[in-house]
Amino acid sequence: MRSPHVAIVTGAARGIGAATAKRLAQDGLTVAVLDLDEDSCKPVVQEIDKAGGRAIGVGADVADEAAVAFAVQRVVEEVGAPTVLVNNAGILRDNLLFKMTADEWDAVINVHLRGAFLMTRAVQRHMTVAAWGRIVNLSSTCALGNRGQANYSAAKAGIQGFTKTLAMELGKFGVTANAIAPGFIETDMTAATAERIGVGFEELKEASLEEIAVKRIGTPDDVAHAVSFLVSPDAGFVSGQVLYVAGGPA
Repeated sequence: MRSPHVAIVTGAARGIGAATAKRLAQDGLTVAVLDLDEDSCKPVVQEIDKAGGRAIGVGADVADEAAVAFAVQRVVEEVGAPTVLVNNAGILRDNLLFKMTADEWDAVINVHLRGAFLMTRAVQRHMTVAAWGRIVNLSSTCALGNRGQANYSAAKAGIQGFTKTLAMELGKFGVTANAIAPGFIETDMTAATAERIGVGFEELKEASLEEIAVKRIGTPDDVAHAVSFLVSPDAGFVSGQVLYVAGGPA
């Protein structure tokens, strides 16, 4: 049965975002698959369509205020007002602090934090009008700190404070806001981390297993399943929380 709700998932052309978009479509939501390049969204949209779901691809830079406003308005006009938002878009610009440039810092903070702010501000008005909404922001276990990722760690810690504040401000309108903090998930982004530190991806995964209680590497579908729960109608009493999807204590 198709849900009346429309979801926007950012950074949805691949990895966690793509898995989340497909899972929400499977749950019956209409999904706007949003990424920097609209063409990159086409495979995910086609897969959703082929499975009987409904989706559109949208290209937008989440750190660009005008682009965000245009993208959200396009979603409203093409498939309806969004009442579910998953802020997943993110980039890496890893470096040790003494070598990190201001541009590397700004790029990461802008996409993760400014992007989540701009998208949420643009979408929340549709949620408050509907008196129902679900916001899920992607944080990370790196919010607790990670060598070579001062920018990324700061952004992901900021996401958690942002999420808790959203829960306080929007709760009276029937809107919940939660964060998911994945641990080691097998994606292109973690492969890039392996390259940064100069080890093979398989070697990095083997090393990571030593610290994961359930003794397996996480997948994008693990995160998508958690998102599915948090945006469901039955999760209305869960708000302002940070859920660590990390295979054990973080």
